[in-house]
Amino acid sequence: MLQVLSSAWALLLGMGLLMVGNGLQGTILGVRGEIEGFSTLEMSFVMSAYFLGFLGGSRLAPEMIRRVGHVRVFAALASFISAVMILYPLMTNPVVWILGRVLIGFCFSGVYVTAESWLNNAASNENRGQALSLYMIFQMVGIISAQGLVLLGDPAGFDTFVIASILVSVSFAPILLSISPTPAFDTTKPMTLRELFGYSPLGCVGMFLLGGVFSAQFGMASVYGARADLSLAEISTFVAAFYVGALVLQYPLGWFSDRMDRRVLIMVVAVTGACGAIAGMLFGLAFPILLVSAFVIGGMSNPLYSLLIAHANDFLQHEDMAAASGGLLFINGLGAIAGPLITGWLMGDGVFGPQGFFLFIAALLVTTAVYALYRMTQRAAIPVDETGTMSTVYATASPVAVELAQEVAIEAAEADAETQDVA
Repeated sequence: MLQVLSSAWALLLGMGLLMVGNGLQGTILGVRGEIEGFSTLEMSFVMSAYFLGFLGGSRLAPEMIRRVGHVRVFAALASFISAVMILYPLMTNPVVWILGRVLIGFCFSGVYVTAESWLNNAASNENRGQALSLYMIFQMVGIISAQGLVLLGDPAGFDTFVIASILVSVSFAPILLSISPTPAFDTTKPMTLRELFGYSPLGCVGMFLLGGVFSAQFGMASVYGARADLSLAEISTFVAAFYVGALVLQYPLGWFSDRMDRRVLIMVVAVTGACGAIAGMLFGLAFPILLVSAFVIGGMSNPLYSLLIAHANDFLQHEDMAAASGGLLFINGLGAIAGPLITGWLMGDGVFGPQGFFLFIAALLVTTAVYALYRMTQRAAIPVDETGTMSTVYATASPVAVELAQEVAIEAAEADAETQDVA
């Protein structure tokens, strides 16, 4: 771990600052939209636009890097991100914000692809797993830290948006000035969705549903807080609780994942997350219960992402895992685009109001659990000693990080096989 820190500290620091800026702009927009009088439906389009841009960026960024190189792509996308963050308070119009969110989602996706390919190049076979774990920890810590910065400025003014823009601009300095030479870039062409569904129906259906859950957390949690008349401090704490839960519970659930039928664990995790959402819906007027609800939802849904990838890998040959990861991310992205739109409609005054936020999450997680139970009746479980290792990866990662996680899982499986042969 120390070796990884010494060799990739600049990249990890830069990505941590980048996630602070991204987390800050995501939260403050929900608050500012309420101040500007945007409707819940308008804000749902604004929040959904980020995931549309992110999905597009994950598909197009690799070709951009091949044509002009890592550094140029990095610098160009960084300038766009900073510009859009300043544009938000200057032009408080829903259409402008939607276009800005598409662009900023595209740019963040491209930046992640670039940075993660650097990380992969800097890691060795011996420390690739530690490098990925540190990267994911820095991502989560960055998003959590961002919620504290929400309180530094008036959301009705420019201060918070300027802070987010500065953080993003500064984040590139350690990466561009201190990182190792740029690596050769290549990604694996995804397998067809039909093939992927044939290998793992639960992986595909679960990833689509989870895309909606994650985008609701990342995009609509602050909108819920504003609609529920929470104070700015309460909104920032509420949003942070989702990611604290993810950070705390990811590794314990990963430990269980490698020791039991993953479908059972997927079902249990989804049901637990749904219970957390139902508690928030029924008892959300009590702020402590609201925080517990967010902690449970985030702590269950974020590890579920890694669980579903690991489950799909159990039915794949090693050489197919990287190709499958691209398809799973695409499916997740489709669900993420739809998530805020449906959530915004449910949160409308004529439907369920703010509690529609929790209702949507609960419905998706219950559906995931029911489908996992159904799949257990359709196919026998793979013996635990024949399953691969679950590697930590969050939905904020690009296809490069997911392929890196696949490499870690393959190396762990090969090491286990060698150990069993020796025994």
